Amino acid sequence: MVSSNAVLRAQIVATAGALTPDLVELRRNIHAEPELGLHLPATQRRVLEALSGLDLELIEGRSLTSVTAVLRGGKPGPTVLLRADMDALPITEAVDVTYRSTNGAMHACGHDLHVAGLVGAARLLAEHRADLAGNVILMFQPGEEGHGGAKLMIDEGVLDAAGSRPVAAYAVHVGNAPRGIFLTRPGTVTASSTHLRIDLAGRGGHGSRPHETLDPVPVAAEIVLALQSYTARRFDSFDPVVISVTNLAAGTGADNVIPESVEITGTVRTVDPNTLSRIEQDLPRLVEGIAAAHGLEATVALDTGYPSVVNDDAVTRRAMETLRSAFGQRVVEVPRPTMGAEDFSFISQQVPTTMVLLGAAPSDDAAPNHSPDAAFDDSVLGDQAAALALLTIDTLAAAGV
Repeated sequence: MVSSNAVLRAQIVATAGALTPDLVELRRNIHAEPELGLHLPATQRRVLEALSGLDLELIEGRSLTSVTAVLRGGKPGPTVLLRADMDALPITEAVDVTYRSTNGAMHACGHDLHVAGLVGAARLLAEHRADLAGNVILMFQPGEEGHGGAKLMIDEGVLDAAGSRPVAAYAVHVGNAPRGIFLTRPGTVTASSTHLRIDLAGRGGHGSRPHETLDPVPVAAEIVLALQSYTARRFDSFDPVVISVTNLAAGTGADNVIPESVEITGTVRTVDPNTLSRIEQDLPRLVEGIAAAHGLEATVALDTGYPSVVNDDAVTRRAMETLRSAFGQRVVEVPRPTMGAEDFSFISQQVPTTMVLLGAAPSDDAAPNHSPDAAFDDSVLGDQAAALALLTIDTLAAAGV
């Protein structure tokens, strides 16, 4: 005899494909009008419109334009949380598509697909509400790109929106892996991200008389190179550390003026908290020593932004079984974490979680996330919606056994 849960799962997979055209349209509308940070009124409006008619309990954020939707199953049971981030990046899009953004922002990290995929999951689950033994929290989150929107939504009560804490939380993140491949692993799945700022104070002067100055520009260059040597020569290659300098600010634009100061900013990414502690001790000494050798003063600030996302072992192994039952060999366990960071980590600190990467590369040479050339094949949206719905169904069923 085929179990009722198996029948439900088959219906979900069969129905998801039919939703894809509507989800693609939603994704492209969001893509054409990207918004930055914590306040995304147009995106919030599109989400609310897309969820209308599904008989959900809707909660709008107070300090950010989030949407929390609670779907009540037809039977009592535990709660599962599904999350999608909604914000874009301050990048001018270079991709030549009919729905290209023209406002100077861009969905270069695929958050537009995340929103559409979660809307699809909401529709699939709402259609089978009577068969669900429990509740689903649908978390539409602004401000993932450096603004900590997940933490703000936690502070506003998203984890308790259904009346009970989730027994599991899931997120699917698209990337430039081969289209339709699901990638995840138990344990640490993303790096932590720590903001780095270095301020060099020297003495400015005329470009023709550098000997009368304490020129911070060559010292800044020396520090940037030293940071790369530091990561390569001080850490085991199996304990990944990435330090990226992403901004150098010096001078006023006049080519005959040596500036008196330089500001260096970037990120430090690690997967081991002990490694980060070591960097917090070593890095200031290294930078201050180089500066002092040239008669300058350096101030170093390290501010941990997002901790690592740590996938729960049991929840993730069950999730991989669920996905393999529907998608077969397209589900792959990766051997190591990605060095990207994610504020889903704040959820993973309080709830057993699984974050999954879904390949959405439109070609073999697709540009990476956060590139102005980043493009995503939105034909994966049916699979994305089905995956989130299946994870919910199986988690609720397992908790009710």
